[in-house]
Amino acid sequence: MDKLTPSERSAQMARVHGADTGPEMAVRRMVHRMGFRYRLHAADLPGKPDLVFSSRGKIIFVHGCFWHGHSCRAGRNRPASRTDYWISKLDRNVARDRAHARALRKAGWSVMTVWECQLKRPERVESRIRKFLRPQRIST
Repeated sequence: MDKLTPSERSAQMARVHGADTGPEMAVRRMVHRMGFRYRLHAADLPGKPDLVFSSRGKIIFVHGCFWHGHSCRAGRNRPASRTDYWISKLDRNVARDRAHARALRKAGWSVMTVWECQLKRPERVESRIRKFLRPQRIST
């Protein structure tokens, strides 16, 4: 059973946002510090990617572990009440994310996902992003 009243639960859920989240802002600051510039939440692309590097053909999604079903502890955590609703909702999120990534790759984009839990080790995330965004060498 929920420990919050319906109005308290409503107020708490209203504070959950899909854009400009803490993890997303941390990645944006990190990428900007590295000297890369990007477009935000491109509505014309599948899934409205968090960061779009058009000239490089690269996209970064920043996902919360719980909401997007990461394999870490937070991502495996499931609410104890209304389980059919929550499992269904979270499974749909995972399926939708996969479909968006597939559509973007099919359109020629390279896609990277940064998970919220990975931001506990920002130096690793920064290294992955730097490697991901570096220009591709064209073999001759």
